[in-house]
Amino acid sequence: MKKAKRWVSLMMVMVLVFLASACGKSEEGSNQKFVLKFNHVLAESEPFHQGFLNWAQAVKERTNGNLEIQVFPSAQLGVEEDIIEQLKQGVNVGQNTDSARLGMYVPDIAVMNAPYFAETIEDVEKLNDSPTVKQWLKDLEDQHDIKVLSFNWIQGLRHMVTNKPVKSPADLQGLRIRTPGVPVWQESVRSLGAAPVALPFGEVYIGIQQGAIDGAELVYRNVTGGKLYEAAKYVSETSHIMLINFQVVGKKFFDSLPKEYQDILIEECNKAGLEISKKMEQETEQLKKEIAAHGVTIIPANEIDIAAFKKAGEAAYTKLNLVQARDTVFKEMGK
Repeated sequence: MKKAKRWVSLMMVMVLVFLASACGKSEEGSNQKFVLKFNHVLAESEPFHQGFLNWAQAVKERTNGNLEIQVFPSAQLGVEEDIIEQLKQGVNVGQNTDSARLGMYVPDIAVMNAPYFAETIEDVEKLNDSPTVKQWLKDLEDQHDIKVLSFNWIQGLRHMVTNKPVKSPADLQGLRIRTPGVPVWQESVRSLGAAPVALPFGEVYIGIQQGAIDGAELVYRNVTGGKLYEAAKYVSETSHIMLINFQVVGKKFFDSLPKEYQDILIEECNKAGLEISKKMEQETEQLKKEIAAHGVTIIPANEIDIAAFKKAGEAAYTKLNLVQARDTVFKEMGK
């Protein structure tokens, strides 16, 4: 009888130890720490950097500090293409990129950086609801382990920054215009009449100054940030590309997060992106005044043959086999 009681007592102790152990693991899991090292090529003075910090702070607060986003400006972790390859392998890094580069994996998504594809922030918001765009994002995730958190990050419209006025595609003939070295950017600039030159943004100033290039196509914030008003005399508002940015992480890292944290990461990324994009849009007029104050002549869109530029830009869609992708998405947008 005593042996039986002793056996029951031992069993109860073992059960209590097991339950305590299980509770400990559950509690430990709920407080597990995650770190995302987020890389971007922009300077700390750029609005997007503050936007990323806002995103990080919101995520930290909503996860009680258990999901920390560490933001690294000025490509401190490395070049964009290398970071994307790292995150694909499961490294806990993220990157601010664009559809042109993502088009190296899913070709049709590059259309989002083609000439006159999206022209307003409202256009970009509509893209979030496009079944075709959603499929491209799914393909990136399922086939290439790239998880897009948000593309509500819009730097604005790109214009021609040169030392001669540009009012029609004919004015770009013979000009060497700097643009990123990926197909959709290159073909877009070529279709508009110029010769594309792949060059890092940090070399644009000296490139224009020394005549290695005749100009660049950039958003207004790039002109002030790079002090290009010291090297170029004109900004022609061709508005040829709406610069949409994508925030990406690796699928393996994303899948390692609790579902609640996944939702928070996406929700706050979308929110921060839209807020900073609208703020930048509101600051455009002030940037133009600042640039003009340095002696740069701004040629407004109403003095430019935008219709001719749009017609010329069709060549980029044809060359890259993006006509069907564009038309399908436009139909879904009601555009």
